Amino acid sequence: MTLEVSRRGLVIGAGGLLVAGCDKINASPNVRKLLALGEGATYSAQRAIVDRTALAPEFTLAQMSPTFRTNGNTNPGWTEYAGHVASKFADWQLIVDGLVARPLKLSLAQLRAAPYRTQITRHDCVEGWSAIGQWTGAPLYLLLKQAGILPSARFVVFHCADDSGGRPYYESVDLIDAFHPQSILAWGMNGQPLSVGHGAPLRLRVERQLGYKQAKYVMRVEAVASLAGIYGGKGGYWEDVAGYQWYAGI
Repeated sequence: MTLEVSRRGLVIGAGGLLVAGCDKINASPNVRKLLALGEGATYSAQRAIVDRTALAPEFTLAQMSPTFRTNGNTNPGWTEYAGHVASKFADWQLIVDGLVARPLKLSLAQLRAAPYRTQITRHDCVEGWSAIGQWTGAPLYLLLKQAGILPSARFVVFHCADDSGGRPYYESVDLIDAFHPQSILAWGMNGQPLSVGHGAPLRLRVERQLGYKQAKYVMRVEAVASLAGIYGGKGGYWEDVAGYQWYAGI
């Protein structure tokens, strides 16, 4: 795999905090409709006034949280994934396809040998907690450029190894966030290989958005023109089943 930047580590970060406690309110169909109406306006307003390439605040090693809790599903549990864990993902491959000129299949070893970025960021969960951790991984934009993303693509979908209640877990971002320099597919956390509980072998880090956008167990990256025909059509698991906003910018 030929990439255009030299191998190096960078330290960057994210900020912002959302306090949870609105689950019962959000459960109301009327409230969900109201939130959905406001989402487009919020998204447009933020994009109009915020620098699309601005970096989130950075943190130092001394500011890292002593513990970084796991959340959501902590082990996909199915047989093939368990086999990958047992072999330390030696035979695992990331698929990059969809609206690209050159679909990719990349081993974990190839991803670790490619140009990488290290960033110390704050993870802000919609449940009301936050933690600062260090992430190392492949810049998403380099993989998309290597695959030759086509002009017709508008979104990038992350298909994951886990599911919940039989529904496949997935997430998505637009191309602005996909090409943001802080958006990476992390294979390392706090100087160690990513653990199963935190999403091994790859976890999305899109540092300008809330925690539920940071999809774990990423297996496939798909460039698409529309989100309408993918699973529930709202761009992510929690967006489909619980009415979370698709754009979770902070």
